[in-house]
Amino acid sequence: MRVSYSPNYFVSLPAGHRFPMAKFPLLHGILLREGIISRWDVVEPQETGWGDLRRVHEEQYLTRLAGGTLTVSAIRRLGLPWSAALVRRSRLAVQGTVNAAFMALEDGIAGNLAGGTHHAFGGHGEGFCVLNDVAVAIQVLKSSGWIRRCLVVDLDVHQGNGTAHIFRQDPSVFTFSMHGERNYPFRKVPSSLDVALPDETSDHGYLRLLEAYLPEITLRANPDLVFYLAGIDPVQGDRFGRLALTREGIRKREEIVLRFFSRKAIPLAIVISGGYAKTPEETADLHATVYREAARIYA
Repeated sequence: MRVSYSPNYFVSLPAGHRFPMAKFPLLHGILLREGIISRWDVVEPQETGWGDLRRVHEEQYLTRLAGGTLTVSAIRRLGLPWSAALVRRSRLAVQGTVNAAFMALEDGIAGNLAGGTHHAFGGHGEGFCVLNDVAVAIQVLKSSGWIRRCLVVDLDVHQGNGTAHIFRQDPSVFTFSMHGERNYPFRKVPSSLDVALPDETSDHGYLRLLEAYLPEITLRANPDLVFYLAGIDPVQGDRFGRLALTREGIRKREEIVLRFFSRKAIPLAIVISGGYAKTPEETADLHATVYREAARIYA
């Protein structure tokens, strides 16, 4: 299975920062050591062009982002300190998702070892999300005629407000978000379909709902391509999660999603989205679950 990855997905953050930036190189290392991918499967992206970013993001935001002139409140909302390296890493991750989408159309399955930055709006970033990689990838593929219709399956514990807002008036993109009802963002933007879960939702209830909704959203979306935001923050003990899936529940979730779209023969692009376990190592190992399942199911 081909994946997008760059060593520059990692940038240094201040000591004690809450975002586990080390998870990106750690995930890459886990997948290589376990033989899930080989070095020949890794496609290193270049920085996505500003023109492609303008398909989604407003000119004023991109200008301030590029020039380091974001306001203090904008940086606070973003949750990450501005740096030229952060802008570069964000552009690399966007192109990684664009590349993963093209590879998925060719191979049936592909992934980006980053991405899923679903809180980025057209005019601002928030919640550790600088640029909306999935939205840009969708617009690039649609504009080039590779796809007409798309389904976004967002299983991060936090509702995909930025993606929902960007595509709120686009019937060709169906956005599905299954998330914690009482979690961030506290003002949700309606997706095409939202499933809000109470705190402490466990494996049985979560997986039952997922299996029930997958056929419905696929029928309604009729997609040429699916983007799967495989956030692992619904797992019990996640610092920002508030749900109670076990590790086996996360594995079963990945199996359900991947097997469903494999049997439908609908190309699937995986992005990792959020995860905040106790350590970056544990976070990366949980993120590896979807790739382990993909290697098994698509073998």
